[in-house]
Amino acid sequence: MLVSAKDMLEKARDGKYAVGQFNINNLEWTKAVLQTAEELKSPVILGVSEGAGKYMTGYKTVSAMVKAMIEELNITVPVALHLDHGSYDGSYKCIEAGFSSIMFDGSHYPIAENVEKTTELVKVCAEKGISIEAEVGSIGGEEDGVVGMGECADPDECKQVADLGVTMLAAGIGNIHGKYPENWAGLSFETLAAIKEKVGDMPLVLHGGTGIPEDQIKKAISLGVAKINVNTECQLTFAEATRKYIEAGKDLEGKGFDPRKLLAPGTEAIKATVKEKMELFGSVGKA
Repeated sequence: MLVSAKDMLEKARDGKYAVGQFNINNLEWTKAVLQTAEELKSPVILGVSEGAGKYMTGYKTVSAMVKAMIEELNITVPVALHLDHGSYDGSYKCIEAGFSSIMFDGSHYPIAENVEKTTELVKVCAEKGISIEAEVGSIGGEEDGVVGMGECADPDECKQVADLGVTMLAAGIGNIHGKYPENWAGLSFETLAAIKEKVGDMPLVLHGGTGIPEDQIKKAISLGVAKINVNTECQLTFAEATRKYIEAGKDLEGKGFDPRKLLAPGTEAIKATVKEKMELFGSVGKA
């Protein structure tokens, strides 16, 4: 059974740990994340970008797959299925498809339009018991064609959006999607502290969790971050493990690769990455 992310994030906020959001791209990734969460007794959020949703043939397919997998694998930990960086139209499609959480990314709109659209979606989500994440200040890098330079959010605008009744708030604090460049300046904890002061108990979200040093991750959690997104690191470890398997030439005596065996090393690599992040975020045993 899918649940809203509300309760798990409020517990994380109060307990000074963070729940991991791990983006899924196919059956194997979903299975790996769910099994690891169950093994570690950690709540988990499955993130689905609009591009991944299209790749998996649509949000209804994703929702049906995740719900069935939770049942078939006897998953007992809290699981939220969350639209990541969703458009206005995409948010409604995921609500209709049975997602338990959405992110409406209105950060590229003028603040007035961001507020208007977020207000509407907050009302819809409240009626259906769905958690909703909003964003202020763009996250650097590129994800599904959404490009941001990593600008730091305006704390007053963060308060304006938080006051709309969203469940959680993603605020740009110098974080970026993808791999961090060598000249990256690091997270702006001054901005994070100012945002925290404005929004109070609102659970905060840190996107771009791949490559941020451990000490910065822990400091961000101490300042109110209750959800951390990880995608690139899973992609990289999956690709590297699969590459090594292919280079080792482990096909069926020249008959080609069994796709289940081909994907197995990458799946195990994702499990290891998810475990490492859950331990770092402090969510192990918090289900």
